Amino acid sequence: MSGGPLAIKPGLLIPEAELEESYSRAGGPGGQHVNKVATRATLRWNISTSSVLRQAQRARLLEKLASRLSGSGVLMVHASSSRSQSANRQEARERLAELVREALVVRRKRRPTRPTRGSKERRLTNKKRTGERKRSRQRFREE
Repeated sequence: MSGGPLAIKPGLLIPEAELEESYSRAGGPGGQHVNKVATRATLRWNISTSSVLRQAQRARLLEKLASRLSGSGVLMVHASSSRSQSANRQEARERLAELVREALVVRRKRRPTRPTRGSKERRLTNKKRTGERKRSRQRFREE
């Protein structure tokens, strides 16, 4: 059953030949059906040997997805939420694409900013008001 190349983002397609699919019996509820039919889909993609990634992309994926990779750099995704093998297969493909898509996003570096004069004044005014409120709750003592 061929699903064609997996589209990650414009300009990045994982060829079908690099994706390895396997099926096994899913656990959980489902009665006899679950014990007879291999509906759990497992999708594997070896990031280390992939021919479609540039070196920077490969390094980024290996770093960002390190906790999800096997020792040899294989990303593995399981899907077993549906009773249908084809639905689980599609879900696994979508999940793998989403994982890779999110890992490839380069976040902009935060530029530190300074608080404005107005925000400083508002903060100090609020502090004074809170202090006054607390002081007014104290009992007055005559000495």
